[in-house]
Amino acid sequence: MENKVFFIAEISANHCGNFILAKKLIKCAHANGADAVKLQTYTADTMTIKSNKKYFKIKEGLWKGYRLWDLYNKAHTPLQWHKELFTYGKSLGIKVFSTPFDDTAVNFLEKLNCPIYKISSFEMTDLNLVKKVSQTKKPIIISTGMANLNEIETTFKTARRNGAKDITLLYCVSNYPSSINDFNLNNIKILKDKFKCKVGISDHSKDNRVAIASIASGAEVIEKHIALDNQKKGFDIDFSLKGKEIKKLRDDIDVARKLMGKSFFFRNKSENKSKIFRRSIFTTKDIKKGEKFSKDNIRVIRPGYGLAPKYFNKILNKKSPIDISNSEPITSSILKKLN
Repeated sequence: MENKVFFIAEISANHCGNFILAKKLIKCAHANGADAVKLQTYTADTMTIKSNKKYFKIKEGLWKGYRLWDLYNKAHTPLQWHKELFTYGKSLGIKVFSTPFDDTAVNFLEKLNCPIYKISSFEMTDLNLVKKVSQTKKPIIISTGMANLNEIETTFKTARRNGAKDITLLYCVSNYPSSINDFNLNNIKILKDKFKCKVGISDHSKDNRVAIASIASGAEVIEKHIALDNQKKGFDIDFSLKGKEIKKLRDDIDVARKLMGKSFFFRNKSENKSKIFRRSIFTTKDIKKGEKFSKDNIRVIRPGYGLAPKYFNKILNKKSPIDISNSEPITSSILKKLN
């Protein structure tokens, strides 16, 4: 996660319960430049209870009308897939990791040697889960959707106290999909300044400008949901990058990161050739040795072969040490001969 933006492709539920599709999504992520693929590790029963009471029914948004248990039962990534998906990613050369949603998921993922853990925005305030994940001593990525700074600080300190050394915070807007008006990308800089850690963005918008602009605010990690080219179905399809769109964003965020450049004031040497078009001091008439320089016989004009304009007043009314013809630059050698 050094100078290059670490790009995470989130599969979530876009595998649609199809193992072959899940593998195709990993291959697609790798082929289009993602650095890692993220799964989600849960079952419907570890997420909620099977109840018909009003509390458990989604009332608005993409998943309006679903009971929570039914949604999670359809959307989950079966536990029996995980080992092979981890192995498949490794064979391609792309890192596969996951979001555990409870302690049992952490225990399960530890047996698979999960290399990184993600805490979702909705579980960020579950400090027991944060503690459990932190105790693995693995890198931990924490999404911060909905959370205020006090909540983020509590979670961050819990992670630190329990052994997490490599912590990344993701600014996140927990609307699905998110709109441009939902974002305040200055939050990224605020989080970096306050917590002195890596910060990125988990972006659920349909607009790549959000992720690209986040680089200017200091984002070092970008997470986006993905799908295949022309994929029509998937619980998260409305805010997912499809196929070659992944590569387009990869290229755009790399360019944005490159444009941010160095942490000190820097000019590329390629600009030096343009200095010749700066202004400098030239003669506008023939000048005899001993004749005074005046506004009538010297001017500050382009190009830049002569002395810089800052010397104009210094040589004004001084006697020329040599004969100088019209349209010649006043050079440093002439300056040295002046009394």
